[in-house]
Amino acid sequence: MQDQRAELEWRDGAVPVSTRFDDPYFSLDNGLAETRHVFLGGNDLPARFRDGFHVVELGFGTGLNFLTAWAAWRAAGVEGRLHFTSFEAFPMEVGAMEKALAAFPEVAGLAAQLVAAGGGSTEFEDAMLTVIEGDARETLPKWDGKADAWFLDGFSPAKNPELWGADLMAEVARHTVPAGTAATYTAAGFVRRGLEEAGFTVTRAPGFGRKRHMTRAVLG
Repeated sequence: MQDQRAELEWRDGAVPVSTRFDDPYFSLDNGLAETRHVFLGGNDLPARFRDGFHVVELGFGTGLNFLTAWAAWRAAGVEGRLHFTSFEAFPMEVGAMEKALAAFPEVAGLAAQLVAAGGGSTEFEDAMLTVIEGDARETLPKWDGKADAWFLDGFSPAKNPELWGADLMAEVARHTVPAGTAATYTAAGFVRRGLEEAGFTVTRAPGFGRKRHMTRAVLG
C-alpha cells in the first residue's frame, strides 16, 4: 500500500489544488452543484437508490462526492444503508479535508461526522464508507465488490492518464452489476472509447459550468 499523502496548495484560500497533478479537487464554480449534476444526475440518482445500493468511486479527494450522495440518500428518505467505496492513491489529511469542506455549508453536518471519524472508512447509521488506499490499477483488480453506480472522478485525463486507461476501465466494468452505470465530468475521446471497449454503452451529455460535455455509461 502506498504511504503517500495529497500535496496541496489553496486557491483563494478555499479551493484545494493538487500540486502533483496541477488540478483542483472540485469545480471553481460550485463543487457541490457539479457533483450533483455529474455524479448524481449522470447515474440517475437518487431515483435508483435502494437499501444496499453501492456507489464506487475512483478518487475520494475531499470526500465531497460521498457527502453529496449521502445527503441525497437522506433527502430521498430511503430505508436501509448506502454503501460507498472509494479508491484513493493520495489520501488527504483530515485537517485539509475539513478546511475544503467548509466551503459547503449545505453538507456541514455530514462533513462534521466524516471529519470526526478521521476522514476514512467508517460505518455511519445509514451509510457505510470504505476508502481503499493505493493505486487503483493495483487495488481494484483485487477487490471483490460490485458497483451499482460509478463516480469516475480522477484528476484530469490529460494530467492523470493512469486513472483513465483502457485496462482500468475494463476493471470498472468487471466490478459493475448488469445494467449498472458510470458517470464522469470528462468527455475525452480515449476515456469514452475505453468504456465502450469494456462493454458500456456510452453517451455524451451536457457538462457542468464551463465544461460543454460529460460522459454517461450503462453496462451492456
